Amino acid sequence: MSRISVLGAGAWGTALTLSLAHRGGHDLCLWSHSPVHAKRLDSARENLTYLPGFPIPADIQITSDLPSAVLDADVLLCVTPSQHLRGIIAQIAPLLTSHQVILTASKGIEETTYLRMSQVIASITSNPCAVLSGPSFAQEVAAGAPTAIVAAAHDPDLALVLQRDFSSPSLRLYTNDDVTGVELGGALKNVIALAAGVVSGLELGHNSAAALITRGIAEMTRLAVACGGRRQTLAGLSGVGDLILTCTGSLSRNRSVGIELGRGRRLDDILNGMGGKVAEGVRSTTAALGLAARYGVEMPITEQVDAILHHDRSPKDAIRELMSRPGRDE
Repeated sequence: MSRISVLGAGAWGTALTLSLAHRGGHDLCLWSHSPVHAKRLDSARENLTYLPGFPIPADIQITSDLPSAVLDADVLLCVTPSQHLRGIIAQIAPLLTSHQVILTASKGIEETTYLRMSQVIASITSNPCAVLSGPSFAQEVAAGAPTAIVAAAHDPDLALVLQRDFSSPSLRLYTNDDVTGVELGGALKNVIALAAGVVSGLELGHNSAAALITRGIAEMTRLAVACGGRRQTLAGLSGVGDLILTCTGSLSRNRSVGIELGRGRRLDDILNGMGGKVAEGVRSTTAALGLAARYGVEMPITEQVDAILHHDRSPKDAIRELMSRPGRDE
C-alpha cells in the first residue's frame, strides 16, 4: 500500500483523490492550505466549494497541517495553482526524505522565471519528480467517466510505477519520457482555450473555432519543439487531446473566461465572479510570450490573447489582426 498525499483541495485535487479512493489500495491524505476549508471538507465529507455532489470517503485523511501531510508519504501529488507551486515546494523541502516522489498535476508556466512546473520543483529539491497531464475535467474524473491521461518522467521506471499506482478501470495512464512536451502542452492549451472562448463569445461560428484550434496546436508545437520537446508528444493526449477538451468543453474555465471577454466583459469582473477558481491561462499567457521571446518563436494567437487580457485590445480587433497577417505556407 502506498501513502499518497494530495496537496491542494480544489476541484482537481479532490477529483484525483476520489479517483485514487475508488481504485483502492492506497492510504490517502488530502491537504488544504486553508484550515477553514479543511474543516468544512472534513465535516461535510464533500467539497461543497469546488466540487459538490461527490462524497469523500471517511478513510481519507483531510488536514491543513502540511508537515503531517508530508510525513511518510510515498508520493506527494501537487495540485496547487501553478503560481503557488514554488511556495509549497519551498515549505515542504526541509521535510522531505530522498525517496519521496513529487508528482505535479499543475498546468502552467511560472510567470517571472518562465519555468515549467517540474523545473520549479527541481530548482528547490532533488527529489524524484514527475508530471501528470492530459484531457481531464475534474467533475468527470470524480464521476468515474472513462479518462486517459499521461504520466511523464525522465526516469521511465518512475513513470511505470505511477502508471501502476494511479490506473483504474475509469482512469487510464500512458507513460512518456518527454516531460518538456507534456508540460508545455498542458500549459499552452489554456492560452489557446481563452482564444477559443473569445471566438465563441463573438459568435463567429464553427469555421473560426476550427481554424483557431488548428493554428493553436501549430503554435504550441513550435514552442514545445524549440524548448526541447517532441512534436509527436503535442499530437498526443497532453497536446491535441487536452487542447480539444479545453477549447470545446463547457466545463473549461479558460474557455468560459474567453467567452465572457468576447461578450465585452472586463477581465477583473470575470475573475472576481469565479468564486476562487483559477483560469491558469490568464497568468500563463505572459509567461508563454516570455518563453517564446527567449527562443525566437512566433506565437500570434498568444500575442493577441495577451493584448486582450492585459492591453485593452478589443476581441474584434484581435481577430481582425490575426486575419490580416501576411499569407504563408502551411
